[in-house]
Amino acid sequence: MSEAHIESAPRASGSASGGVGVGGPNGTPEAELSTTKAETPTPTGAPRGKAVARPGDRIFKSLATTSAIFISVLIAAIGIFLIWRAVPALSRNQVNFLTSREWVTQNINAMAFGVLDLFQVTVLVSLFALILAMPVALGIAIFLTEYSPNWLKRPLAYVIDLLAAVPSIVYGLWGLLVFAPAIKPLAVWLNEKLGWFPLFATGSGSITGGGTIFTAGIVLAVMILPVITAVTREVFVQTPTPQIEAALALGATRWEVVRTTIIPFGKSGYISGSMLGLGRALGETMALYLILRTTSQPFGWSLFDGGATIASKIALGYAEFNNNIQAGAYIAAGLVLFVLTFVVNAAARAVIAGKKD
Repeated sequence: MSEAHIESAPRASGSASGGVGVGGPNGTPEAELSTTKAETPTPTGAPRGKAVARPGDRIFKSLATTSAIFISVLIAAIGIFLIWRAVPALSRNQVNFLTSREWVTQNINAMAFGVLDLFQVTVLVSLFALILAMPVALGIAIFLTEYSPNWLKRPLAYVIDLLAAVPSIVYGLWGLLVFAPAIKPLAVWLNEKLGWFPLFATGSGSITGGGTIFTAGIVLAVMILPVITAVTREVFVQTPTPQIEAALALGATRWEVVRTTIIPFGKSGYISGSMLGLGRALGETMALYLILRTTSQPFGWSLFDGGATIASKIALGYAEFNNNIQAGAYIAAGLVLFVLTFVVNAAARAVIAGKKD
């Protein structure tokens, strides 16, 4: 029975005039309204309170579930493969794998390899790049969202996105041949003026030559900048317009709108984009392979140290991959990088979960 039928019911019917019960909005008794609602048709075969499951929904659900299971199994298979191939080499290792700085794998009967220096270089160069890239990416995202004129937004966004399409080996060549000589005066100045601080102390790398963590970190920051910027910009654009208009109506300036509305709304996306950039920095290979100069000196937590990251060390040792035992040493190092990536992702998810309003 339709709503129009309810409105056409006579006002003086039954209980309304007799004072029994309370009438409906148009004088229709409650019992009649209940009957009207009960007669509303429901989809054939669908239980009340449950969504209708059509064939397309079931197919899409099956595809999504299969994809999720496939990815989970694939990740587990990669982990199992790394462990399986690393165990034979680890069983022959004569030093502690996690605390040793040695890397001698030429003789499979006297192997001594550890990832301490590789791990520290990987963490320092990645964090240095992230610290440089995060504020720049945030500034670009805010500019594109709130301050940029309309005619500049799209071209500038394309230019930023194109940075992600440049091959890493090109970044490496540019960093080694162009960027390192250009920033040599800055590196020398930092070492001379701030050399008392451990990060800027003289390290194992050549400051004038440029093959240091300082140069590699700046180049790496440029490489991860588009990833962080793109994610942050897309989240900032989704800020509800009523919230922005309400802030403006209360007399807030443009910067106050950004500070009180846009940044709080998009902080989870900003952190997610930053962690995505950190993940790329941790696994970057070719650019660091070309820029960083290897050294036999122990790592001293200086930006002017040389060395190798886990990924670039694996690339440097490709000549030993013909032997399964020797290759197992590098696969063990890759396993450490695999676990480190998991830890970073888990930490990022924990931070984002704690930031939810």
